[in-house]
Amino acid sequence: MRGKIKIAFFDAKPYDRLTFDEIRGRYGFDIEYLETRLTPASAKLAQGCNVVCAFVNDELGAETIGELVKYGVKLIAMRSAGFNNVDLAAACGKIDVVRVPKYSPYAVAEYALGMLLCLNRKLHRAYFRVRENNFSINGFMGFDMRGKTVGIIGTGKIGMTFAEILQGFGVKILASDPYPNYETAKKLNAEYVPLERIYRESDIISLHCPLTKENTHMINAGSMAMMKKNVVIINTSRGKLIETQDLIDALKQNRIGGAGLDVYEEEAGYFFEDCSNNGIADDVLARLLTFPNVLVTSHQAFFTREAMDNIAEVTMDNIKSFAEGGPLKNSVCQNCAGGRKCSDAATPQQ
Repeated sequence: MRGKIKIAFFDAKPYDRLTFDEIRGRYGFDIEYLETRLTPASAKLAQGCNVVCAFVNDELGAETIGELVKYGVKLIAMRSAGFNNVDLAAACGKIDVVRVPKYSPYAVAEYALGMLLCLNRKLHRAYFRVRENNFSINGFMGFDMRGKTVGIIGTGKIGMTFAEILQGFGVKILASDPYPNYETAKKLNAEYVPLERIYRESDIISLHCPLTKENTHMINAGSMAMMKKNVVIINTSRGKLIETQDLIDALKQNRIGGAGLDVYEEEAGYFFEDCSNNGIADDVLARLLTFPNVLVTSHQAFFTREAMDNIAEVTMDNIKSFAEGGPLKNSVCQNCAGGRKCSDAATPQQ
């Protein structure tokens, strides 16, 4: 592409500036950091830019894409693996979309395990109790991991890394994925089974799958009714994998032992933001936060130094390939191969 590359970098946080500024000199791109999220209304801020760099809570529906095209944007560079917030059908043929397909499966898998151990042994509650000089351990009883059954839904790089980390815990691993990796599963003593068996037999269920039309709200009243009493559910993937109101109902009925949620289906506007001076208008999120056996964190599973460095590097390389007119190896639209439309493409998780 002729001319200097100008990037409108939406939803920029201090840590984004730190990692991207460390390497931007190697590329020679102009980057305009914008604190606002990308929406149809804010898309006009990209005027004069060839590229927008977006994240998971930016709104990239048909209306936003139409505005970006109108302002001359040619590339959407997602600094994430997931792109379920992008209307691929609206983008196809009008604006290229690239992503970071992998950055650190260890970051997310290790975090999922951390949430599980924290919930099980009540570490988050113990921390605050001791700080108030209360050394009682009433209510903190957990369970031994050894001998338990862990269901892993989604066995891409993150799911398999999670299975690998679990090897030292003496657990039984059940797995589900529409595209099984039998070779790796065999090495990790993981057994592929139907989803219903994972629901019925697992003591712990960890979600590591992309968000698609088919699995939206896969954890719902029906699937939770199949689960063992006191099952622990961990979600570090996408919020809409869980029907949150159904989860709340199950928690109120004491059927769920714990839920570790690094994502939430209506997280935009809250996650990644400082809302400490405001009340939470989202009644569902506010209710979730009242349960002692629910651990909610702000979509930070990916957030390690190694992951951030890889995200910056791959994102800038993607933009460089675009600028040079070369093949976009991390293009989302490559999923159109075989007659599939962009809107039908699976959405790899972040």
